[in-house]
Amino acid sequence: MIDEHLLKQLVTFADKHTLSATAEHLMLTQPTVTRGMQKLETDLGVKLFKRQSNQITLNQTGQFAVNEARKVLKQNETFMTRVKNYDRSHRIIEVGSNAPGPIIVLNRVAQHTPNIAVQSELIATADLKNKLEDNQYSFIISNQEIQTEQIESYYLNHEQLSVNLDQFMPQANQATIKFKALKGLSFVVFQDIGPWKQIIQDNIPDAKFLYQAQWEALTEITNYASFPYFNTNITAAKNHTGNQVQIPISDPIATMDFYINYLKTRKKLALSLVESIRNNWSSQWAK
Repeated sequence: MIDEHLLKQLVTFADKHTLSATAEHLMLTQPTVTRGMQKLETDLGVKLFKRQSNQITLNQTGQFAVNEARKVLKQNETFMTRVKNYDRSHRIIEVGSNAPGPIIVLNRVAQHTPNIAVQSELIATADLKNKLEDNQYSFIISNQEIQTEQIESYYLNHEQLSVNLDQFMPQANQATIKFKALKGLSFVVFQDIGPWKQIIQDNIPDAKFLYQAQWEALTEITNYASFPYFNTNITAAKNHTGNQVQIPISDPIATMDFYINYLKTRKKLALSLVESIRNNWSSQWAK
């Protein structure tokens, strides 16, 4: 068995090109690195370096060994991460979403459910499957239904997008509104809104979006300025003020279905929380 520390030294030497720089990067002495490289050659039974006066470089076998060492180190890192994630997933119910609305719902559930840890940072849609398979999450709520050999999904509820308009705007006297009626307006929008971001950008003609990275900044603007802004049946109570009229958007794409996605081995746990999640999901415009 080759010592992993020796593989790290070899890879670092390939990146730093000198023994002194390798030693400095790894916070070792240069003689320690020298002995480590000699031991690695002995353990492998091959020569890895070309040694000249005042210079040492990798030979062809050494370059091959570096590539293989990178693979081994990556595999070891993956092994450790997956084992730790698996252990944590059986002690802590790690949950998340790719949209902000379900995060609010999950935080409500966590208030009366022990051992739930809600991750506030949204998960990239492209990463949903890997996050579950690596046991980083016990389950994930997303607008995508995932069905694989290891993962399955269960429908939860929908989220309905609405727009908040100044009460004196001509569009504000409607019971519902379509995206095209919002043409040319400027909106203040929270930066991280997951899949909703592409929907509003693609469906409102000639609109401008003033994205805010901080929720507090968005709240301040919507409280004291007349910019239109968006929320949903989940987020409505969080930032609605008395100066705007909240109008549901009636385009079909403004209604987004959400699913709980989980490993099939965690099905019993996931489904045991479905009723609680649904009960905490706003039904203001439930169909």
